Order: sequence, then structure tokens, then C-alpha cells
Amino acid sequence: MFQRLAISFIVLLSIAAYAQVDTSATISVTELKQKLKSDSSLVILDVRTSEELAGPLGKIDKAINIPIQELVNRLNELEKFKSKEIAVICRTGRRSGIGTELLRKKGYNARNVLGGMTEYRKTE
Repeated sequence: MFQRLAISFIVLLSIAAYAQVDTSATISVTELKQKLKSDSSLVILDVRTSEELAGPLGKIDKAINIPIQELVNRLNELEKFKSKEIAVICRTGRRSGIGTELLRKKGYNARNVLGGMTEYRKTE
């Protein structure tokens, strides 16, 4: 009986550990907007297409644009920002999540902007 309870407890602990969210890999729109006002070294990487940048959601003024489909081949353009925090943004957060994961695997301090430009524009 004790062994069965111990195993159940270990399984529950394992599930809880995997359920933890790595908050260092994300940034809320509110936090992003605060950092834009206070941290001039923050880099914003917009992974949408140039057509999307010209669309109704627009773009953030100092954002660097490298579409997600080109990111792997254009990583060298971001090398000079490797020591800085990079906020990665797209329309809703899906593509920027992929970009963030790629950058983090390459040693960048990248964070996915939760909700993307859709959320960014809602809070204006």
C-alpha cells in the first residue's frame, strides 16, 4: 500500500513539474510596453511578412523585421543583439513562439510576446 502511494506521489510530482510554464520565454504586452519606455536596449523582432506590416495592425516603430520563413537563414543579422533581450512578435503569438524557440536554442535571450500585435493594439 505504501509503495503504491509513493509511486502515485512521484507520478503527480512529475506531472506538476512538466506543467510549469517557462515564464522567462514569454513577455506580456503590458510588460513589453513598460520595457519600451524604460529599456532602450530592448530589441523587437517582428516575424510577420512585409505585407502584414503594412496592414491594419501596423508595426512597432523600432522593430526589426525578419519573416519567420526567413529567420533560420538570416540569424547572422541578429548576432550583434545576442547579449540583449529580444521580444519576438507576430500577429497572435504563434509564429513568434516558433521564432523564440529557435532563437533560445541558438543562445539568444528571446521572449515571445503573448497575444502578438493583436493584443498590442487592443491595449492602446
